[in-house]
Amino acid sequence: ERMVLFPDELRISKSMRQVLKKGEFIITENKAFEEVIFHCKNTERKDEFGTWITDEMEQAYIELHKLGIAKSIEIWRFDSAQRPTELVGGLYGLEIGNIFCGESMFSKVSNASKVAFVHLVKSKNDNMIDCQVYNEHLASLGAREIERDSFIEMIQ
Repeated sequence: ERMVLFPDELRISKSMRQVLKKGEFIITENKAFEEVIFHCKNTERKDEFGTWITDEMEQAYIELHKLGIAKSIEIWRFDSAQRPTELVGGLYGLEIGNIFCGESMFSKVSNASKVAFVHLVKSKNDNMIDCQVYNEHLASLGAREIERDSFIEMIQ
């Protein structure tokens, strides 16, 4: 099975709507790709050991970013002048045609990766977000598993 989100199935909880409305973060796209992948690679996660992002993979994704294929969404805290000061969350992936293939995300503060994901879904014209494998975090936002054959048919 493959975990995917169809944009019209995005679920934003009442509490997340309040977070988005408060404007606690500055959101940017493709401004700090290398920092995002660095944090995805190095942020410790509960109940996980290590990362699948090797040094070679990190460099390959950086090259794909330079070619305009790999994209990032960055979530920042800001200062009193509304300038980004600290990267606190984000995600990156590959945009291929009208599908965004999410690779990894990180969050240093509560809700930062969810804000990045919601922004991704709402700001792109993608028909599908490929989340790859099930996790509760993405399921809470409306992602669901589909059969492998259906997934292959959709990406063709």
